[in-house]
Amino acid sequence: MVPRMPLAHETWFVFDDVGADWGFVFQTATIGLLLAALLVTLAVRVVAARWWSGVDVPAVAQLAEWTPFILRMHLGVSLVGMLSLGAFLAPPMELHWDVPSLLLGAAVLFIAILLFAGWRTRTVAWVLILLGPVAVLQFGLLEIVQRIDLLGCAAFLVCTGAGRWSVDHERGDARVLEPLTIAQAAWVLRVAVGVCLIVVAFNEKLAQPDLALKFLAEYSHFNVFRELGLGVSDLQFIRIAGATEVFFGLMLISGAMPQVGVVAIGIPFNLTLFFFGDVELLGHLPIYGTMVVILILGCSDRTRRLLSLAWPSRRAVERAEAGARARTPRRPVYADAPEGGTA
Repeated sequence: MVPRMPLAHETWFVFDDVGADWGFVFQTATIGLLLAALLVTLAVRVVAARWWSGVDVPAVAQLAEWTPFILRMHLGVSLVGMLSLGAFLAPPMELHWDVPSLLLGAAVLFIAILLFAGWRTRTVAWVLILLGPVAVLQFGLLEIVQRIDLLGCAAFLVCTGAGRWSVDHERGDARVLEPLTIAQAAWVLRVAVGVCLIVVAFNEKLAQPDLALKFLAEYSHFNVFRELGLGVSDLQFIRIAGATEVFFGLMLISGAMPQVGVVAIGIPFNLTLFFFGDVELLGHLPIYGTMVVILILGCSDRTRRLLSLAWPSRRAVERAEAGARARTPRRPVYADAPEGGTA
C-alpha cells in the first residue's frame, strides 16, 4: 500500500463503523492542542489587524473577477468525478441501481453540466444547496455535513453568479463583483470550508480514534513522524493530525493572513497528490478551488480586508473600503506643477 499523508479521509478508505469515543477529545493532551490551535489563530488575527496581513501581488489580484469561473470548474469536475466512481458527493455515499440513486445521480450530472456552461449559475447553485437536505434521507445527516465544503462553493456562486467565460456573461446576466458581493461570497466560502475541515477532524480522528487506528494499521507508513524516527505513537499522531486539521479550519474561518493560511494548508494537501489516487484528488477539488480563490483575494489589501471581516455587513464593508483607500498612497497635487509655479 502507498503511504497516506495526515489529511487523508479515513472514511473514504476504511468502512468499519467503530463508533465515537469523545473521551479521547477530552483528554488533557487533546484539549491542550485544540486550545493551542485556537490561541494561535487569534494571535494571527491580531497581528494581521494591527501590523501585517499579507503582500500585495497585483498580477494575481487582477484575477479576482475570474474566481467564480475557477470555483465552477473545480466543483463541476469534482461532481462528475464522484459520479464516475459510483458515488454521490463522496466515496462512502455509494449510488446503486435504484430510483433514489438514479435521481440523485442525474441531478448531480445536470448540475455539473450547467456549472461548466455557466448557464443560470445562481439558480443551479441553489439547486445543489437544496439537494443536500434531500440526500440526507438517503445517506444520513453526518455524511452530508462532512461535504459542507460543497455548500460553501455553491453559496459563493449564489453570491457572485457565473463570472467570466460563461453563458450568463455572454448573455449579459453576469453580476458585477462589488465589494459587498465579494465580502459575502468570501465569508460563506471560508466559513463553510473551515467548518468542513473541523467536522472531518473530529469525525475521522479526534472523536473516532479507533477508526484512525484501523486506518494506520492498514497504511502503516501514514505516521510520518514515526517514519522520521521521532518516536510518535499512533495515538499521538492521531491527536496531532486532528488538532492540525482543526487549526487549518480555524485559519480559514478567521480569514486573516490568507496568503500564509493557503500556503500552510496547501503544502500538506498538495504533497498528498503524489501519493493519492483519483478518489482523494477528485474529492478534494472543491477545497483546492477554495484555496485558489482565497489566494487570489489575499493578494490585494482591499480584498484582504473584505476577506477577513467577521461579518460581511454593508457597514463593515464600507469601513474596510475606507481603510483600504486611506492606506493607498495618493500622489501630491503639486507633483506635476512646473518649477516655481503652482498646480
